Amino acid sequence: MGKETLEALLDFFTNESLEQMIFSNPADKDGLLRVRVRPVLLRGKLLFQAEAWKGNQAFHRNLSAEELKEYGKNLLNGQFRQAEIRSGLGSGTVLVGKKGTMTVKSRRKIQADQSAAAKPQDLAALLHNRQKQYVLEEGIPVPFLVDLGVMTPEGKVVRARYDKFRQINRFLEFIEDILPRLHKDRENVVIDFGCGKSYLTFAMYHYLCELKGYPVRVIGLDLKRDVIERCKLLAEKYGYEHLTFLYGDIADYEGVKQVDMVVTLHACDTATDYALAKAVSWGARVILSVPCCQHELNRQMDNELLRSVFCYGVIRERMAALYTDALRAQLLESVGYRTQILEFIDMEHTPKNLLIRAVREGKPKENQEELRRILEFLGAEPTLARLLRPFSGS
Repeated sequence: MGKETLEALLDFFTNESLEQMIFSNPADKDGLLRVRVRPVLLRGKLLFQAEAWKGNQAFHRNLSAEELKEYGKNLLNGQFRQAEIRSGLGSGTVLVGKKGTMTVKSRRKIQADQSAAAKPQDLAALLHNRQKQYVLEEGIPVPFLVDLGVMTPEGKVVRARYDKFRQINRFLEFIEDILPRLHKDRENVVIDFGCGKSYLTFAMYHYLCELKGYPVRVIGLDLKRDVIERCKLLAEKYGYEHLTFLYGDIADYEGVKQVDMVVTLHACDTATDYALAKAVSWGARVILSVPCCQHELNRQMDNELLRSVFCYGVIRERMAALYTDALRAQLLESVGYRTQILEFIDMEHTPKNLLIRAVREGKPKENQEELRRILEFLGAEPTLARLLRPFSGS
């Protein structure tokens, strides 16, 4: 590990071997929240695509190597306090202190001559055939993935379970995005409602505790006793001392008074609403929710103008599902969260693929009147609207 300048770091890693650059820990929470850079090949030319998040929106721009170097320096000059680089040539980190002092470190796998330009056909092969870089890497066995049948003991992903492997890594990318919201100096309490077989619960614990070194206490909750008992045995087998599995219902759980992150994946219908309301009551800093089976609004919706549209069952069902999740996100905004609705996994694998990511900001959005009018238009009253009424001041 060597110390160097930011300019030297960017010079070394801004090339076809780059896998990604991530700029995080924003100095201004109202400005850009995060920037991810990756290489792309457009018309035979190597460029770098920057995806910048501001609020709920993502903005994209393509940069040349020289433009990326200037862009990166500008981002770290007051906008972001941290950058991480991952490349086939090694890795690098940049940390910016509150007074602007900058710590730059790199770990280089090789000392390569970057001066020779690669041919377009070589770049195409490199960029399009490069093995996908996952948070949990292929070829490195992870005990819980082996026991759950996703990996072989040698670390090879079982072909029939590759979709599950991709899903787990996609979920960990969402966790990676919210790391700045968690505490490094005290225990973070994380609750996974409806954890089921707990692929993602184990992955979350492994990533936060084993890989990133965060002090965490993770609780998995489910109503299937046999599944909970199996998960308990596995957690004990791996020595995961701060991972607990409990039998219990979302709405009635009172085992903790304070929670930092709430995860609810595929909780059916209004069970998602009870989990979200519980998270709000705890003041959870982060909520990750993949809803499922949104039946409630489907039963309630009644609008004279739209009756000729609602009469088609499949259309009504899909519209109700989308309305339900959009309203959930806005209801969370009304009690002080900033929300995004993101694609979890490809539609070809499951239609239940939208993830609501909510981060507590403290200042409620003044959208109560707008929400009231929307619900009146739909002739509906979702469970979450009722559950959050004590917290919204309406």
